[in-house]
Amino acid sequence: MDTAFLISAFVTLFVVIDPIGLTPVFIALTPGMTAQQRLAIAIRATVIAAGLLFLFAFFGEQVLGFIGISMPAFRIAGGILLFLTALDMLFERRTKRREGQAELDDAPDPSVFPIAIPLIAGPGAIASIILLTGSAEGAVGMASVLGVMVLVLALVFLMFLSASLIERALGKTGIVVVTRLLGMLLAALSVQFVLDGIRGFGLALGS
Repeated sequence: MDTAFLISAFVTLFVVIDPIGLTPVFIALTPGMTAQQRLAIAIRATVIAAGLLFLFAFFGEQVLGFIGISMPAFRIAGGILLFLTALDMLFERRTKRREGQAELDDAPDPSVFPIAIPLIAGPGAIASIILLTGSAEGAVGMASVLGVMVLVLALVFLMFLSASLIERALGKTGIVVVTRLLGMLLAALSVQFVLDGIRGFGLALGS
């Protein structure tokens, strides 16, 4: 399996899911809860998000084929979606939207909504996993992409467990800086998805 592809897959999923950016939102959604309560919510949210992403990893391309959408077209659409996500990260709109979701949620257990869906397994993550599994070569490639996805979700879970420590260590300024850097990376990756989609239609592009 191409190491560069695995690195690209990891960076894409890490940036889209954004474990670091989710950490302060997780704290905001679990105010005054004990460590055991936060642990239970973190486990439920991560498992539910993983199940949803596995579902789209295995059946997403078949669903697209059933409704007549080609993978090149989905790569272009997914790249545009990821680029919009990158713009949100660069201009803080993503953080403000997440904070708004946290404030509007009155449920005592936010593990399913909004943590699992849409904060972890949102449109960007679903589009990314379909694109990456569609680009993987053979069973080994598919398993490698799924392994990368599990690794990123494991990082999300670890971030949730150490949410308070990470927030104190980075501070608001540190989180903003990291989010900006990840947004730049995601913007470049999204453009690459669009270029790959154009190539998939047989249009030649300069190397």
